[in-house]
Amino acid sequence: MSSVAIHARLERACIGNTPILHGIDLPLPAGRWTSIVGPNGAGKSTLLKVLAGLMPHAAVQGEVELLGRPIARIPVRERARLLAWLGQNESAADDLTSYDVAMLGRLPHQPWLAPASRADHAVVEQALRTTQAWEWRHRPLGRLSGGERQRVLLARALAVQAPVLLMDEPLANLDPPHQTDWLHTVRGLVAGGGTVVSVLHEVSIALQADDLVVMAQGRVVHQGACADPATHAALEQVFDHRIQVRHIDGVWIALPRMDR
Repeated sequence: MSSVAIHARLERACIGNTPILHGIDLPLPAGRWTSIVGPNGAGKSTLLKVLAGLMPHAAVQGEVELLGRPIARIPVRERARLLAWLGQNESAADDLTSYDVAMLGRLPHQPWLAPASRADHAVVEQALRTTQAWEWRHRPLGRLSGGERQRVLLARALAVQAPVLLMDEPLANLDPPHQTDWLHTVRGLVAGGGTVVSVLHEVSIALQADDLVVMAQGRVVHQGACADPATHAALEQVFDHRIQVRHIDGVWIALPRMDR
């Protein structure tokens, strides 16, 4: 049985005065890829931020454990080595080169004001090659397309080499071939013992994960294996049966329901 990488026990979480999440008890297994899906406004991105410890303390009623420890009690620098984050619309200085942006992922491992080590440079090169961004390593971020920029930011997250990686809409601006590359990268991380949690709008790609968390109206309505018929039923239900899950060519995919 898998150990738990992250466990959220939440009475509620709010943005401003508006409650977004309600009554969540969510253990996420280590060494697996879990995708979080649901309709717009379900609370997916808010949940991921809570899991990452990025929400203001006063906004969250409850506790999140990271690798068996309360995340709020883990020193910030140590937490940055244990958990890597790729959020929506991530910002970085446009005048930084792609290489320098990826090197930011090594900061939690470096002594204060110390130069990057040979090992740091090797990790960054590997990360940029993995995301096929090595070719423009000397190009400023501001001169990249949206998809190229996203691949550099993914390289930054990979360069952390954290055992847990959280990603919110990581496929934004990526064309289908690079979405496939992302899928292979995630599978490689999990095969190496890593834990990946992703929020995805691309339901068919989310179904390639090990497990699915299905959300609606700020609650987790189902958590289960992607191949489980109960997971498919929950997925179809939260999207008002406007999609159907089918097994085609050995994979589960979500198709629009045309018989309505």
